[in-house]
Amino acid sequence: STILLVGIILNVVFSSFFDTPEEKSLKRENNQFGLQYEILNKKLADLTKVIRDIEKRDDNIYRVIFNTEPIPSSIRSAGFGGVNRYAELEGFSNSEIIKQTTQKLDKITKRVYVQSKSYDEVIKLALNKEEMLACRPAIQPVSNKDLTRMASGFGFRLDPFYKIRKMHWGMDFTAHTGTEIYATANGTVLKAKWSRGGYGNNIVIDHGYGYKTLYAHLSSENVKVGQKVGRGDVIGYVGNTGKSTAPHLHYEVILNNKRIDPVNFFSM
Repeated sequence: STILLVGIILNVVFSSFFDTPEEKSLKRENNQFGLQYEILNKKLADLTKVIRDIEKRDDNIYRVIFNTEPIPSSIRSAGFGGVNRYAELEGFSNSEIIKQTTQKLDKITKRVYVQSKSYDEVIKLALNKEEMLACRPAIQPVSNKDLTRMASGFGFRLDPFYKIRKMHWGMDFTAHTGTEIYATANGTVLKAKWSRGGYGNNIVIDHGYGYKTLYAHLSSENVKVGQKVGRGDVIGYVGNTGKSTAPHLHYEVILNNKRIDPVNFFSM
């Protein structure tokens, strides 16, 4: 009985302080799993950083070149729908770790998908670059040889009618009545008519890619609505119609429905 008691005590002590071969194997597996999980987590973090760098270049360089709006972060970082998306991963001993890793992979997959669609769009724009450049305003609407002077630029000025400081949304080219006016880029005539708003006879051309140009105070138009025009085509003639004090062309450049300084779109 003494021997049996000693044996029981030794067995308890041995099992308390020494692992069985099965326990040793399980611990090795757990340690290896933990190490692999840390390595995988680091790789996922590194991959996320690479994707973020690509997204920044896409928004700040590639999409800027083609005058395309950056992709909102809410779209880039959007997750997947469905409250039970990871239900099948529950019930395992390491369910939480598996779910977290799968969620990270899903987010990366979604961001890669959004970026690939963005590149598809940018590539399409690049293939149409020649057409896009032809549709970007790039010349003066009145030739330098025909100008008597540059009357007024873009910005605040003393209004010649109201004698108060007001914003002038374009550039004025002073020239004799009948001087030819040129389309500054390829496009389609959107409007060619008299306007009560002070522009008198005026033409609006839609160039696509967010660009439009306006030509005001014309003596007459040389185009019709819906007509296709090319850069350098004569679209009308300088006049003094509408709210005007002398013969000149009022010229505006509009990008994405916002009027911008025309001086940035030609060389003087």
